Amino acid sequence: MIENQDIRPAQVIGPLGEPLTLDDLPSPETKRWVVRRKAEVVAAVNGGLLTIDEVLERYGLTLEEFASWQRAVDRSGMQGLRVTRIQHYRDLYERQLKY
Repeated sequence: MIENQDIRPAQVIGPLGEPLTLDDLPSPETKRWVVRRKAEVVAAVNGGLLTIDEVLERYGLTLEEFASWQRAVDRSGMQGLRVTRIQHYRDLYERQLKY
C-alpha cells in the first residue's frame, strides 16, 4: 500500500536564477525583509520547497502579508516587493487591467 508521502524537491530555482535550498533560505529570526529575502521565500513556496503553513510558522508572517508578497511578485517581479514602489506598481497593474 502506497501512503501519501511528502515529496519535495531538494532545491528550486531562486529569484535570481540560482539554485535555492532550505539552507539558503533566510533565517527564521529574520526581522528585516529586503526584496531578495521576500522573493526567496515566495520562490520556495512556489517551487514546493516549503508550504505556506510552514512559511507562516517559520517566519511569523500573516497569511495576508505573505499573499501580498506573492501578488507583488506575480504582477511586477522582484521590483514589486520594494516598499517604496508599492503604490507605483499597484497603479501600473490597475491601468493594465483597464485595457
